[in-house]
Amino acid sequence: MSEAVPPTATGRSYGRRFASAFTLSAMNTLAWTALAVAALAAVLDWYAVARERTRLEYVAKPATLVLLIGVALALEPADATQRAWWVGALVFSLAGDVFLMLPGRFVPGLASFLVAHLAYIAGFWLGPVGGTGPLEFLVAVLPVAVLAVVLGPRILAGARAHDGRLVGPVANYLVVICAMAASALLTGDPVAIAGAGLFFGSDAMIGFRNFVASKPWMDLAIITTYHVGQALLVLSLLPGPA
Repeated sequence: MSEAVPPTATGRSYGRRFASAFTLSAMNTLAWTALAVAALAAVLDWYAVARERTRLEYVAKPATLVLLIGVALALEPADATQRAWWVGALVFSLAGDVFLMLPGRFVPGLASFLVAHLAYIAGFWLGPVGGTGPLEFLVAVLPVAVLAVVLGPRILAGARAHDGRLVGPVANYLVVICAMAASALLTGDPVAIAGAGLFFGSDAMIGFRNFVASKPWMDLAIITTYHVGQALLVLSLLPGPA
């Protein structure tokens, strides 16, 4: 297993890993195989969503997350503790995927993804951004907060109109996913930032689709950004070049 890089007082020692290249040696044969099959499962799921093939989606969607869990377990991470939190996040994401495929399971699905984001936050703060000062955190929160101010009120108003009981859970979810995105920004790692950003975007589109206005392109955009975002977060576990 590759040696973990200790964090600095500013939490920037990980800002970092993919600045120039992947560390391919940390991806063993099992990890590469799981990643390739995960990519295939994801493409099948995208096809299923685009063509409304529900039976195929019910297989391909959870299979993609199971395989990404396999990638996370098989690769050699820069930080084993962060990997453990990532695996937890992926397991709860898998549960959320299953709940959201079933009718009338939106709240359990939302709760599962909320826990997943909390696990990602814990992984960031116990690894890459540990020791970050409050000023740095505020700087990272600012752009995410701007997006939340722009998007949040419309989503919450729609949730209130749809079912007033959803306002609290949706508001809590918005806060947590903003904290996850801000934590990713603090790493300085473009792969983690891109992954968190795509995950954020996918969830924002779900909010708009469910509570504001649904567009024909949203379902496919939601699942593609979600899968790519999750895959990039898994790959952000890899150590950077020596």
